[in-house]
Order: sequence, then C-alpha cells, then structure tokens
Amino acid sequence: MNPRIDKLVRRTTVVATVTAAYFFLTADYGPEPNVLDPIKKTILSAERSVKEFIFGPEK
Repeated sequence: MNPRIDKLVRRTTVVATVTAAYFFLTADYGPEPNVLDPIKKTILSAERSVKEFIFGPEK
C-alpha cells in the first residue's frame, strides 16, 4: 500500500477510535460536568478548525 495512504488510514482509525471511546464513556453522564470535559473541548476545537479549513472562517 502507498505509505501516504497507509498513514492516513492509521490516523483516521486512531481518531475514530478515540471519538468512539469518548462517546461510550460519556453516554451515561449527560450534560453534567465530568472529568472528560477537556477531551470534549479538544474535539469541538478540532471540529471547528477542520470546518474553518474546509469552508473558510465565519464572517
């Protein structure tokens, strides 16, 4: 397999695994503050960054 594609697949797998684990861990907590809030903030920040990269900054 092409090394660039292999690297992309590995990174995508890691991100998907971390995201799934986060949702499984927080499924029972609901909106209450918990120890995983920093992870949630990081995921939301990454989501905003990707959206800004693809669609440009909001005006």
